Amino acid sequence: MTQRYIISVDQGTTGTTVSLINTKGQFKFKVNKEFRQIFPQPGWVEHSPKDIWTSLRGSLKEVFEKSKVKSDQIISIGITNQRETVVAWDRQSGEPICNAIVWQCRRTTHFCQKLKDQGYEKKVNQITGLVLDPYFSGTKMHWILQNVPRAKQLASKGRLCFGTIDSFLIWKLTGGKSFVTDVSNASRTLLMDLKTLDYSPEMLKLFGIKRNMLPEILPSDSLFGQTDKAPQLGSGIPINGVLGDQQSALFGQKCFSKGEAKITYGTGSFLLMNTKNQMIHSQHGLLTTVAWQLSRGGSVDYALEGGAFICGAAVQWLRDNLGFIKGSAEVERLAKTVPDTGGVQFVPAFAGLGSPYWDPRVRGSLFGISRGTRREHIARATLEAMALQNVDVMQTMVKDSKVALKKVRVDGGAAANNLLMQMQADFLGVQVIRPKIIETTSLGAALMAGLGAQLWSGLGEIKKLDLVDREFKSQISGQEQKKRLKTWHRAIEAMQIYYSE
Repeated sequence: MTQRYIISVDQGTTGTTVSLINTKGQFKFKVNKEFRQIFPQPGWVEHSPKDIWTSLRGSLKEVFEKSKVKSDQIISIGITNQRETVVAWDRQSGEPICNAIVWQCRRTTHFCQKLKDQGYEKKVNQITGLVLDPYFSGTKMHWILQNVPRAKQLASKGRLCFGTIDSFLIWKLTGGKSFVTDVSNASRTLLMDLKTLDYSPEMLKLFGIKRNMLPEILPSDSLFGQTDKAPQLGSGIPINGVLGDQQSALFGQKCFSKGEAKITYGTGSFLLMNTKNQMIHSQHGLLTTVAWQLSRGGSVDYALEGGAFICGAAVQWLRDNLGFIKGSAEVERLAKTVPDTGGVQFVPAFAGLGSPYWDPRVRGSLFGISRGTRREHIARATLEAMALQNVDVMQTMVKDSKVALKKVRVDGGAAANNLLMQMQADFLGVQVIRPKIIETTSLGAALMAGLGAQLWSGLGEIKKLDLVDREFKSQISGQEQKKRLKTWHRAIEAMQIYYSE
């Protein structure tokens, strides 16, 4: 019997990964293609939509060539993506009108502050569950309308399309026949009402965006369209699963019950806790977001979310900017050569502080450098910082949800780093569980697509596919943990004072 597969497209911040996943949830083959990072000026980050599409095409081509799998063996396609990045294109030609504005981009900082000064923050949070920060898509769409002449021209003709990356890729794969998104991506735009799961007229008016510019919002396991003469895929393959990358990781980790949480270590670090049908509005800087909506029964799971903008990117900085290591995997070996950081404290806030602080003014800082400081100390301080910033978020999550956390699941590239995982368990004071498959973002999209294609009967059947690789338990005392957190918080406080206006 011919083996059949789901294609998972994981369109990330630095590259596009295409994976073949079989009906048992196992990876058969995967290919990643990186693309350019564009920095027009300090604090601005862009991607070329054409580069993203080329990276997807290249990954698909290599997957099919090397795996020897044929397109008629593909059951369905699942897509997961960097969520708040915005593409604008012409509905008629399908051509992008400017570079995509990436989630890390801070160009709308002043606009966000203006809306805060006008008293809109509380209303925005009540409706969308989000905060007024340059991170989110709506402010980027507003900027494009104000600053890209072609956008105004197309808007006046009803031809302007705004979409997060999932919508753009679905448009390309279906030959322009589907202009859709899923509820998890839509919940990150600052434009969707968390209660109605539809665009809020009030938010559309606030950001100056017309409804016809935006994709239709669908449940996460819907039929989003079928391929139409798509490269390597041909026509007729259904797209049955779409999730924003962090929601996809939560789904891939099988966090289906209330209080189950995960940390994903990617370019940034992202923490989500499933709160089921309860929308918990944080009083401490966390986000309320949609985890997913399933079309069967129409059930909606919400989540609390927080994270840091820079996580794995800090290790890339050690590699690319400082030349400390040749490959990211070397950082663990380097950090292990010293017993501690030698008093060095690193706060990797290259793009500002994320939750629970939400301070876009702050930038990265190194404290405690002496003449005895070596690159090994800085490497270890980098790993500690990656773990410490997650503690701030997780402790806030526990406070807001009133759920006692006993364990947390981890995934993403840096989850393979045993030293980092031990640090995370130590500083959190709870058990850290690493699954055998740490590419859970790709896996989540595939599982959702399989659910949409009715390959699996429900979440119970998917839960049975779970396999654990290793569990890490805290090896330090509560007193040591508090002392380390105190030093971390003092460094953050000093940075906020230094960068205050």
